Amino acid sequence: MGAPDLNEVDFDRIHRWLQRACGAGTPLLLCDAQGGLLQQGSSAADARLAEQLAAQVEAGFAWPFEGGGLAARALGEAGTLLYRPVESATQRIGWLATAVDSGDPGTTAVDALAEAMEDLAVSLGEQARLRSELDGMTEELAERYEELHMVYGVDDHVRHHGHDKRAFELLLRDCARQLEIDVVAYVKPDSGECLWATQLSRPIHNLDLVLVEMRGDLFRFVQATRESLVLNAPDDARRAYVFTDMPYRVLACPVNNGQRVDSMLVLLNHAHKPDFTNGDRRLAEILASQLSNLLHTSTLVARLSSFTEQMAAALVEAVEAKDPYTRGHSERVHHLSMEIGRAVGLDERELEHLFWGSLLHDVGKIGIPDAVLCKPGRLTRDEYAFIMVHPERSYEILRHIEYLKDAVPGARHHQEKWDGTGYPHGLKGERIPLHARIIAVADTYDSITSSRAYRAGRSHEEAMREIERVSGSQLDPAIVAVFRTLCAAEPQWLQRFRIRREGVADSLGQVSGSLQG
Repeated sequence: MGAPDLNEVDFDRIHRWLQRACGAGTPLLLCDAQGGLLQQGSSAADARLAEQLAAQVEAGFAWPFEGGGLAARALGEAGTLLYRPVESATQRIGWLATAVDSGDPGTTAVDALAEAMEDLAVSLGEQARLRSELDGMTEELAERYEELHMVYGVDDHVRHHGHDKRAFELLLRDCARQLEIDVVAYVKPDSGECLWATQLSRPIHNLDLVLVEMRGDLFRFVQATRESLVLNAPDDARRAYVFTDMPYRVLACPVNNGQRVDSMLVLLNHAHKPDFTNGDRRLAEILASQLSNLLHTSTLVARLSSFTEQMAAALVEAVEAKDPYTRGHSERVHHLSMEIGRAVGLDERELEHLFWGSLLHDVGKIGIPDAVLCKPGRLTRDEYAFIMVHPERSYEILRHIEYLKDAVPGARHHQEKWDGTGYPHGLKGERIPLHARIIAVADTYDSITSSRAYRAGRSHEEAMREIERVSGSQLDPAIVAVFRTLCAAEPQWLQRFRIRREGVADSLGQVSGSLQG
């Protein structure tokens, strides 16, 4: 908070109050603590007193005051200068001055003037103090707003961009832009990590070297002290061993990981910019804490995602290990489903649900006896009943996983038919979940083109003819139309999955089939 001053007080109001108390012609001057004129009345008497006082100050007048009442100084034939200090708390911040004619004004008049001047001085001091406090509160509120804006900005950024490393770099870029900082860097030397963004006011030709310096003695100093470091002055003695030959202003904040400092946030500006202030330091520390939380969450999310993918891969592997002829089926259906999902315009959240639903759509087959699942010939009615149970068994396995709750409908209903004759619930038309309708097209295509124990995989063209035949009865015609458009563009997965094509020699088709098995 700055010292109280008298520049913004309502001088006209207090002058009018003095004239009502002591006479309309009473002059009044307001001076700063050194005697410099700040404000004066508009009358000729005020102007004349201002000239006389300026002459006195130029001659060395030092405003002597022993306390209490008014101090006086003779102005010769022009009269007598009367003055008293204006104080805020114990700090002298200015002077009030008036004058009386050279004739005897009378004790009563002087007493009234002294009392009025005392009241005005107290009032001015209180006004200045309150204004100073208000300015301080306004400044602090502005800083708090900036801090809250930064905190909410981080939260909003996470909601829109997620927790991955790219999102973190975008956040640093936004911080550099909003705070107008030349370089904002997150440094974690143990892992060799250094993420940074710039909003350069002037070029930094040796930026790579600057970033290397951050990871060296600067980090070790902050790590050892566990406190924020501010380097503003070019002759700061600490520069000799923490940021050698780097003529920049530096603000470095430690980022705590439990009981140790394993990283730091660095704000760096060119020397022509203003010094980093305590407010800058506090804001940077808040930002460092937010970024630390964000990185910690990002790490947890990455670990959770990795664990989920590994668990899903293990489930798929367990299913496909039961029937070597279907190995790769889940991966292919998953890939085709995602292609269709993107083509129909699913958003990122829906694509995430489709991702897991399509990958795990057959996980229920883990409970089907091998004798049924791997049987090379036609299934009996009872054996087919085991097959019909697998979507519901997929649901039973996956429904306990909260993270997959929105992916389960796709896996549970991918064997429903558009005309309502499918299983497990006989859903019809658009009552079948969209993800299930997408998976159904991908599953049908792969079932036709993949080799089985009892037959070789058929060609892409045969599969498309069969899909067109069952469009509107087994499959959603709108999804079939999207898939038809995708296939017309000759997608790369036709070669990746070694899909046989009509017109290619049978021997090549047999080779393709053996490679799939």
